[in-house]
Amino acid sequence: MSSRRRVFITGLGFICSIGNSSEEVSDSLRNLRPGLERVTFFDNPDLRVKVAGTVKEFSTPSHSVADWKYPARYTIKPETLRGMAPHVMYAHCAVQQALADSGLSPDDITNGDTGMFCASAGSASLMGHHIAQLHAKRGGRGDPMGIVRSIAGTLNFNLTTSFRISGASCGFVTACASSSHAMGYGFDEIVLGRQKRMIIVGAEDLNAESVLPFDSMRALTHRDDPMTASRPFDVSRDGFVSSGGATVLILEEEAEATRRGAKIYGEMTGWGQASDGYNVAISHPQGEGLRLAMEKALASAGLKPGDVDYVNAHATSTPPGDRSEAHALNAVFTKAGATPWVSSTKALTGHPLSMAGVMEAAFCSLALHERFIPGAANLENPDPACEGLRIPIKASILDYAPGVILSNSSGFGGANVSIALAALR
Repeated sequence: MSSRRRVFITGLGFICSIGNSSEEVSDSLRNLRPGLERVTFFDNPDLRVKVAGTVKEFSTPSHSVADWKYPARYTIKPETLRGMAPHVMYAHCAVQQALADSGLSPDDITNGDTGMFCASAGSASLMGHHIAQLHAKRGGRGDPMGIVRSIAGTLNFNLTTSFRISGASCGFVTACASSSHAMGYGFDEIVLGRQKRMIIVGAEDLNAESVLPFDSMRALTHRDDPMTASRPFDVSRDGFVSSGGATVLILEEEAEATRRGAKIYGEMTGWGQASDGYNVAISHPQGEGLRLAMEKALASAGLKPGDVDYVNAHATSTPPGDRSEAHALNAVFTKAGATPWVSSTKALTGHPLSMAGVMEAAFCSLALHERFIPGAANLENPDPACEGLRIPIKASILDYAPGVILSNSSGFGGANVSIALAALR
């Protein structure tokens, strides 16, 4: 293990519900300040979905980029914006933020040593709009950029081109595990010596078309209080809160980070993935796939269960999903006599789907660097399945400097990923 290339986290960028900078995000995590707000979709106040994790400072009121607004501190060329979906605009700004945070120059990233892996579900809103145009024109010519703007690959199409990335590039679509897969495979690119650094991006739209289909699945809460709507692991939880935005995390090999004198948030030490092989939409009842993913992450990082100080749970606030993860956590840690702290930051952010993994790994990077553990907002009465787990109840941040963290993600089809992170040593 000691001879393996070390992989450091050297840059973060956030456009998410709890903040549009590392400083804002850290403050929200420390004070358990949620980024959820009341929303109305389709101008229909009778819809059951009342709350979402909104994207602040940005505006996308129509499908036309001429109507879109983003903060003046960012720069996007008009011809570049023309090919974007809303989540790509968020991500473009988050990449700019992460590059500035890392101190990387254009020469550092416009070479074959820097790659970019992205995760997105695409834009259902734009896809629906373009298909409606196609039908309305009975097959006549529509928007020539319609495909590029809307399909799942739009994130990596746009960003690798705009930032002139010539190293490895790929888009990942494994639902809510997508950006964790991007991070894991990005780690492998560096460990195997194929790349010196990888820019990992996760992003999602936040609009009626990205939110309401989940209500058809009965997966969303109908609570109307943004402060308490998302309640991971609580016995009264009744569905997740949708969220959107973008998060960027930069992975870099030790030699490059040292050469540049880069700020280092922490180290990615390994990862694991496994599948449930159980159901297309529901997690395995005992969390078998996630259990195996965590065990593989520990093995990859050369860790034992007792070495882990904190687990950032995937827990989205759905009854079956949180219960499944609690069983997996007990199987890995409680049975081994280990008691890491466990919490889910989705109580604050809502669930941003494919962006969740990299967003939460970035939260964990802040926790390692700033020496705190996020508490468990809205957790008053833990589900009985959580018995044996060390989950803070009604607690804000924990004044505890974590040395080792696992960050979990799970997605449709039983895709599970666990990322191992460590404080710099």
